Amino acid sequence: MASTDAQKAARAERSLLAGAAPDVGAALKGWLDRLGHERRLSPKTREAYARDVATFLGLIAADRGRPPSLADLAALTPRDVRAVIAARRGEGIEARTQMRFLAAARSFGRHLEREGLGKVGALAAVRGPRVPRTLPRPLTPADARAMADPSTRAGEAREPWILARDAAVLALLYGSGLRISEALGLMRRDMPEPGRGDQILVHGKGGKTRMVPVLPAVLAMVDDYARACPYDLEPTGPLFRGAKGGALSPRIVQLAMERMRGALGLPDSATPHALRHSFATHLLGRGGDLRSIQELLGHASLSTTQIYAAVDTATLMAAWKSAHPRAG
Repeated sequence: MASTDAQKAARAERSLLAGAAPDVGAALKGWLDRLGHERRLSPKTREAYARDVATFLGLIAADRGRPPSLADLAALTPRDVRAVIAARRGEGIEARTQMRFLAAARSFGRHLEREGLGKVGALAAVRGPRVPRTLPRPLTPADARAMADPSTRAGEAREPWILARDAAVLALLYGSGLRISEALGLMRRDMPEPGRGDQILVHGKGGKTRMVPVLPAVLAMVDDYARACPYDLEPTGPLFRGAKGGALSPRIVQLAMERMRGALGLPDSATPHALRHSFATHLLGRGGDLRSIQELLGHASLSTTQIYAAVDTATLMAAWKSAHPRAG
């Protein structure tokens, strides 16, 4: 998986450099090197940044009839940048993607200024599109537990070890609040044997690590999978393996959850990430404090975690409206 992401990032970066004016291309090369080495962004993030800046430069080139030079970028006005944003909006690009697109362009602009290659002041002068804040949609505790229950898929014509593997991954997402990338990034040595520990070291976004508790039942499920897995799980190799022995792809987990939500009659919002939402919301509902939940989730800012307080309040109000005799 990591090699595939790196290959995609390399292709996106080659495409970006190929379409740039010579002086901009040299600056882009330095910027991409900085993203990879100094900021240590993941290949997937570098790929997204490269694609976004390629789109930005492409729209400027379409307006001018040629790839923009450093002088052209320095001469951009806020009106030019707004025209680019409007063009993206006209393509049906949602606000959140627009914000990422603008963040990538600003990152390149800051690199130019840092290296003394010019200042693209228009990028900082334009406010990005407002992103509507949507509440996470957690599962009920019963549905979340059913997702991590191998018996939910008992009728599928799948090898038992694969069913055990998928159940163990989903149990980690709900039982420990992991992102799917964090669960699939675990190595065999990261997971303690049942009865020999109850925490794992998780590598999260931005290279940050955190200790996360693991329930005994979840450890037992991981152990059941490890015993059934037909491949040797080396200590420094990926814990979760695909059918052919390589690292398990997130898409396989997503497909497994699609099948289960079909069997359980759940909506499309019941995704692997919804299990992480459910972990946080259910903890909060049982009296967990936001600071502790922030640490468990690996959020850099408490404001990110506070959205779960809104979810819990919304759930409470929905229950009140449906049950209280004077709610209508």
